[in-house]
Amino acid sequence: MISRRNIRVKVMQLLYAVDVMKPEKPLFAGGDLSKTLLQQIDQTRALVVYLLDNLVHIAGYAEKHARQLASKHIVTSADLAFNIKLAGNEVIWKIKEDTGFQNVISIEKTDSQIDPEIIKKIFLELITTATYQDYIAQQNRDKKSESAIISFIFTNLLLTHEGFLSQLEERFANLDDDAEMAEQMVMQYLHKPSSMHLDQSVAPDKWQYARQLLHTVMEKEDYLMELIKPKLKNWDSDRIALIDMVLLKMGLTELLYFETIPTKVTINEYIDIAKDYSTQQSGQFVNGILDSIHKELISQNKIQKVDFKK
Repeated sequence: MISRRNIRVKVMQLLYAVDVMKPEKPLFAGGDLSKTLLQQIDQTRALVVYLLDNLVHIAGYAEKHARQLASKHIVTSADLAFNIKLAGNEVIWKIKEDTGFQNVISIEKTDSQIDPEIIKKIFLELITTATYQDYIAQQNRDKKSESAIISFIFTNLLLTHEGFLSQLEERFANLDDDAEMAEQMVMQYLHKPSSMHLDQSVAPDKWQYARQLLHTVMEKEDYLMELIKPKLKNWDSDRIALIDMVLLKMGLTELLYFETIPTKVTINEYIDIAKDYSTQQSGQFVNGILDSIHKELISQNKIQKVDFKK
């Protein structure tokens, strides 16, 4: 489920925590680091599934609302004609029929944590929007509109609802770290449900990559810093963000010890992560240092990559 970029971010967050808590570093020693990393990945998966489950409940509320209208003491023709198209949304049904999704919400007991009042409020807000009215006015279902209405609910209503956001903050201690990542993963799933296996937090090959990246950075830290420090002469050391140093060590680890990852991919990935998670100058800083070290290592024939195209 989780991508290699997501893994890089997770490893970065954990290594940053280790650096910040250096006096208590033994707390993270040994296998506990891998265990902590896996727990954090599981928390991300739990957040993604919870967001998806709320979308399922919002769409399903269309039928409940129709029943409520039909059971009023005085029922109008408009009440009886209430459109329940949203309840049959094809994207929602793909989520509901996803065995991985069903397994996770059963294990996590996600349904019991859904707030019915929030679901109701968001649905009632939804049916007043022009986007919803345009959706139900379409007689047929097409893939684009089915996906668009759910994306609209997620982005414009669910993620902007103060009550729901407060609930997320209370329930997910990892929200600050994972909010952006989870949002991207939900959108990816909505557009292509088959691209994720929700009952598997991390595939075996990606977990091997995650563990190797985490432990190699820590085991080779002294050597990595030997390569990095000479390149910092033109940079104000007091203004270098700690998270940038973590990213440099991770990027350099991939350049040296991950023979199947192209150097260009590694450098570009860490530039992008620096831009997203650090300071405005971090992308340029990480780019400059990694590129300089990369050229030096190439000249010394210290970087060996496997070319599968051959």
